[in-house]
Amino acid sequence: MFDYAFLILLLPFLSFLLLGLLGMKMPKKVAGIIGTCVLAVLFGLSLYTAYRYFFYTGEYSAMGQTFHVVNGRLDGSQGLYPTVTIFNFTWLKFTELLTFNIGFRLTPISVMMLIVITTVSFMVHIYSFGYMAERDENYKAVGYEKGFQRFYAFLSLFTMSMLGLVVATNIFQMYLFWELVGVCSYLLIGFYYPKHAAVHASKKAFIVTRFADLFFLIGILFYSFYVGTFNYDLTADPNLHNELPGAAWVLPAALFLMFIGGAGKSAMFPLHIWLPDAMEGPTPVSALIHAATMVVAGVYQVASLMPIWLAYAPHTLHYIAYIAAFTAFYAAVVACCQRDIKRGLAFSTISQIAYMLVALGVVTSMEGEGSVGYMASMFHLFTHAMFKALLFLCSGAIIVIIGSNFKEYMGGLHKYMPITNICFLIGTIAISGFWPLAGFFSKDEIVDACFHFSPYLGWFMTLVSGMTAFYMFRLYYVIFWGNSYYEQDPEHRRKPQEVPFVMWGPLVFLAAISCVAGWIPFGHFVSLDGHVEEIALQHFQFGSTAWISLTVATIGFALATWMYAGKTQPVADALAKKFPKLHKAALNRFYIDNAWQFFTHKIVFGLFSIPIAWFDRHVIDGTFNFLAWGTNEAGESIRPWQSGDVRQYAVWFITGTVALTLVLLCMI
Repeated sequence: MFDYAFLILLLPFLSFLLLGLLGMKMPKKVAGIIGTCVLAVLFGLSLYTAYRYFFYTGEYSAMGQTFHVVNGRLDGSQGLYPTVTIFNFTWLKFTELLTFNIGFRLTPISVMMLIVITTVSFMVHIYSFGYMAERDENYKAVGYEKGFQRFYAFLSLFTMSMLGLVVATNIFQMYLFWELVGVCSYLLIGFYYPKHAAVHASKKAFIVTRFADLFFLIGILFYSFYVGTFNYDLTADPNLHNELPGAAWVLPAALFLMFIGGAGKSAMFPLHIWLPDAMEGPTPVSALIHAATMVVAGVYQVASLMPIWLAYAPHTLHYIAYIAAFTAFYAAVVACCQRDIKRGLAFSTISQIAYMLVALGVVTSMEGEGSVGYMASMFHLFTHAMFKALLFLCSGAIIVIIGSNFKEYMGGLHKYMPITNICFLIGTIAISGFWPLAGFFSKDEIVDACFHFSPYLGWFMTLVSGMTAFYMFRLYYVIFWGNSYYEQDPEHRRKPQEVPFVMWGPLVFLAAISCVAGWIPFGHFVSLDGHVEEIALQHFQFGSTAWISLTVATIGFALATWMYAGKTQPVADALAKKFPKLHKAALNRFYIDNAWQFFTHKIVFGLFSIPIAWFDRHVIDGTFNFLAWGTNEAGESIRPWQSGDVRQYAVWFITGTVALTLVLLCMI
């Protein structure tokens, strides 16, 4: 039934090859159309795959297995969605169990991720026609930027890499595509390579995530050595725990090492430092990284390994919740003071991804209330992808018109960009968790799971939820209702206007999804034990948790309205003057980047790299240089022996013969 599934990986790869090798020989617009049409096909294939997987009734076969399903679920007492392996060929084989396989596997969360990735990527491809255009004084497109074909080639490779990651049949395949995602992020963040800041940001993202991925690789090696396989769909068999040597400590350590790799990709504290700087890339890339690809890879990794976490490292799993909870709070505080619109959204992403990891970290069982966090995390991943892509693409529309990322050059845009204004407002309401938009349902499910795990953690995440409403409405008011930069000097500044349809069309589409995505019965499709899990909030069963979250979000909204709704912000300015050190610290991300700079330059470079470099130059190189010099000198010394003078050879022959005769006589 899914024989076509290989096209989901093949088509974007072929698009990358075509545009990468031949793109410069074709018109820029043609290259963009090819990349966009491929994504349109992928989007259709993903929706069709989801429909067949979740709603098909009948019988089908895959890899020698036959499935009898009713509305996608196995026709039997279990009633679970099947794990369908479309293909799985052996790449490298070491033992019967330890093999490197490359395959295509469908599970409820991988099918969900197919929809998320292709939806956002398709919108980004369309949107980029407007964003990457060169414009005249009247904002009219007159061409496309240099490297337009290369940009679409990288987008295709990025999309293929993330698709390969989520359909992987084993951890090693996940790691291969995981690294390819990192390469793509490096290429796209540094797309504007003449800019020093873009090159620096791309190198920073690449180095930080490679550092984290080293732990991921070590964890995979530990896991595969003790388990004997790279598969990550082991069942939580209690007897297996006793059979695995070292399972009591090696598997928890291996899983946590793999999580460190996920923490690097998902920008968890203190490995978050690359993500704000990644905003130097084109804004469509920011939307793709933050909404559908790179930063959610860590969340998907932990979710994919959840049965193994619960079987072998249930207590270690909770450390993820604590790390993510602190990250969510830290990022929310920093977001409250950012001047750059994209960096404000970047810290918002860090906080929201941390929400998802908190939900996974509070899972305590495979079923019942202890498993709610798993469904809530995946639900929030789905909804967040839509409204965060919406917010980033709205910011890109603003940057195209204004020509700057900083709020000082904005203000009063609601009159000039009405569609962007409404779409940004919808995204803001959704991410703030207000009913009836998507974020209300998914975020409150996470808060509810936290309360079940620990009331203290529940209240803490509720506080962060209120901070989300505050910093997002702060951003909205400053951009669209603040003092207009244009109106301060209309004679010398360009009048803002709405972006063209090719840009606001994707905004409207994503805004519509952000309005209705929360009403999807997500628990019917994705849950930890595979059974139906109801979302009580969708049936207006407002419990104390929902009312508390709404109240706190309303307080955050009210504070933002009081402080930032006018053309001037006297309250905010007064607070900044009253607490200058705190404001400066938050604006500078509490100097975590400076701490990493000190650690790398003074400690790593100063104490390790410089001495190792000295040892390499003077000892290693010196040893080999000495051997080369000695060999050369020895050759120079014996060169006269090969003079070709027969008389000299005769002298040496007679001398040697006499010496040898004397030695023999002495021995006798």
